[in-house]
Amino acid sequence: MAIEKYRLPLLDVETVLPILNHISLFGALDDTQLYTVFRMLETEHHEKGDFVFRQGDAPDHIRIVRSGRIRLVEKVGDTPMELVEFGPGDCFGETSVLAIHPHTADALVVEEADLLVIPRDKLFGLYHTDPGLFGMLMMNIAREACRRLNRTEEVMLHYALEGKGKKG
Repeated sequence: MAIEKYRLPLLDVETVLPILNHISLFGALDDTQLYTVFRMLETEHHEKGDFVFRQGDAPDHIRIVRSGRIRLVEKVGDTPMELVEFGPGDCFGETSVLAIHPHTADALVVEEADLLVIPRDKLFGLYHTDPGLFGMLMMNIAREACRRLNRTEEVMLHYALEGKGKKG
């Protein structure tokens, strides 16, 4: 089970806004919108070996790696399968938050990490307080999910074709 982390509000706007500018989730946002996102952010610190969340946990936050490395590992039966590793500037958990679907993998800290965190309730609160920003973020999350799905399809096709070549 994931350890409930104490989260702190973020104060250093000068160092965080440049990070946000390079994340696809925040693409096409103007400075005012980025500052609104900044005000929603909280921070988490994780030691190597911690789990940010576990497979089956309810999604509650979108996370951005500020420093460190996080590896997604899915258990298939008793076999752990490493899916992807996230480093500084990478965002994860957004599709689970949007779909309101339990996490499909463990998020394991492989290098001590500081994360920027957007709580789900603050994200969905934008629907009422800033519908334009909410719509942009939802579109960007959907776009990123499609990119990841395309990459997954390419990998699966590669392995399917490789398997056919070995049989023939």
